Amino acid sequence: MARPTIAKREGGRAQNEATRGSKRSRTCNAARQGTDTCVYPKMDKTYYQITANIERAANAKLPGRLIVGIAGPPGCGKSTIAEQLVRNINASSTLKAQAVSLDGFHIRRSVLDSWPNREEAYVRRGAPWTFDVDAILKFVTALSQTAVLPAERRPQFLAPSFDHALKDPKDADVVISPETPIVILDGNYLLLDEEKWRDLSPCLDYKIMVTVDRDVTRERVAKRHVLAGIEPTLEKGFERFDRNDQINGDLIRTRMLPCDMLVESIPIVV
Repeated sequence: MARPTIAKREGGRAQNEATRGSKRSRTCNAARQGTDTCVYPKMDKTYYQITANIERAANAKLPGRLIVGIAGPPGCGKSTIAEQLVRNINASSTLKAQAVSLDGFHIRRSVLDSWPNREEAYVRRGAPWTFDVDAILKFVTALSQTAVLPAERRPQFLAPSFDHALKDPKDADVVISPETPIVILDGNYLLLDEEKWRDLSPCLDYKIMVTVDRDVTRERVAKRHVLAGIEPTLEKGFERFDRNDQINGDLIRTRMLPCDMLVESIPIVV
């Protein structure tokens, strides 16, 4: 595998703190391998690089399908990156891409209600053990096994979405057409080095890990909990982050499998 690139994000901008020809960074302990540092004056240039990397890999795999995986802690911007990459690819290329979130593989509340640790399961919802990892592995493996086929021989796939109003998955809500040559998956644990989860990595052709400062994710995720109606106040949102999301994020940071590109999300300093 090629050494991954680090691209530093700054909200909607990239941090302009280095120039072309900058020194190679130290070995990335999280990725367990060395990295090259690529820092851009604007976030759109970072997206441009990621887009170019994906398009190059997709063209090399034609007539097969490229499967991209974007992983990272809660609040790091995975879905935002995936959606922007799809817009970039679909607007500037003969290739077409589709983003699919793995949030639809949350275990349903009706199932959690039957667990002896029901209360803990609700508090920790979003932890690896509150996802149906077997269903995720079956889905991603099937995508991978058929990715070598040309479009006319690939099956149509249906994936669940997550209905935030219902706070539960919605089955078969996302259609992946056989004609789509690039599928971008986003999920916290796509590169998690734990039993069953680690079997996802070999199914991915191009792997992106998004990292972010804990204070940044705390603010983002707490606000998201309030907007989603999960918590009534920002204070409660912070409490929920501290007892659940931070634990999940720390697990991802310390149990990360190798990636092709490391994207560092940094807040804008005004």
